[in-house]
Amino acid sequence: MPLHQYGVLKGRPINRQLGSNQNAHYQVHIIDDTTDYRIAVNVKSQLAPSEVEYLVDAHFQHPVLAQLEALPVGWSQLASNPGGPALDFIRSNLFDPRKMVPLPLSINGPDNDLNEKIDQHIQRALSDENAVLYAFGERWGPEAGKKDKIFGFLPGNGVHDIHMNQANAGNFKQDDGVYQDGALLLNFPDQNQWVGIFLKFQSQTWHSDDQTGHRIEGGVSGPPSDNPNPPNPFEPGTTPTPEAPDGAVRIVAALVNPVKSPEIETVTLLNATAQPVDLAGWKLLDRDKNAMPLQGAIAAGEALRVTLIPPVVLPNKGGIITLLNADGLRVDGVSYTKAQASNPGYSVTF
Repeated sequence: MPLHQYGVLKGRPINRQLGSNQNAHYQVHIIDDTTDYRIAVNVKSQLAPSEVEYLVDAHFQHPVLAQLEALPVGWSQLASNPGGPALDFIRSNLFDPRKMVPLPLSINGPDNDLNEKIDQHIQRALSDENAVLYAFGERWGPEAGKKDKIFGFLPGNGVHDIHMNQANAGNFKQDDGVYQDGALLLNFPDQNQWVGIFLKFQSQTWHSDDQTGHRIEGGVSGPPSDNPNPPNPFEPGTTPTPEAPDGAVRIVAALVNPVKSPEIETVTLLNATAQPVDLAGWKLLDRDKNAMPLQGAIAAGEALRVTLIPPVVLPNKGGIITLLNADGLRVDGVSYTKAQASNPGYSVTF
């Protein structure tokens, strides 16, 4: 079943502790106006491989940021629905999954392990009195009469599961759900900068069921010896497959803010493969998961501009665009902000 109390904590970081093999969590002490919290960030997986995949976007942009700034400080429980501030690594188009790489929690040398990748941004926030941290995950506590075991405040209280929370393996499947992924976002208002820190276990897949969040396995026939080590489409040099179609067709541009009236919005698709792609059964989705069926085909290496038909719309205040194939698997997804859509008649490029 999904997480019991999913939401986001908004507050100021005042202390931190690195993860270790004895306690494989990077810990941060957070305060709001009245309450202390500890956030526990997994930096090692309990399932093999143990190295956690990460992506740090030092100039993160996404339409969800406007909603976060409007939240009060402290804990906010979130509905796991599209269109709101809840995060979904697969459906919210927060980042390009091809940019995630696995790292151990700690190894010798500078700036080469997960502790250090997270710590450099937390340390910066600790030294900036105007910085604000947003921790997405599951709430625990408050635990009456119990001190926090890391930072010693009363009562024990905090947020964990600050990582992808769907498409899990083994016993962790019970935590699956959609629009309930964890992450760290840091706002440095003096520099007008956001930093996004996203974590995923290698045992998790990049496709999940829209209702349950359970992993979708490839449906190919034949003995396992046919392909004992299937390619990972997120590693450099690999190519999309029917079971892992990610990137076969890319969303490369969108006309969000047309000048003609009535407005005609378009999305431009690029076939990145060496074969023609039949779009029968494919769909384009907007931020609220309104879907528009596609038709026709795109020749190898060619682009196709698609005119959008309501209810699929691209709001000028920011939105997301997702491309699904005939099997319902995500092939590509992008997001754009209000600022990117502010020039009438200009296409947003991705």
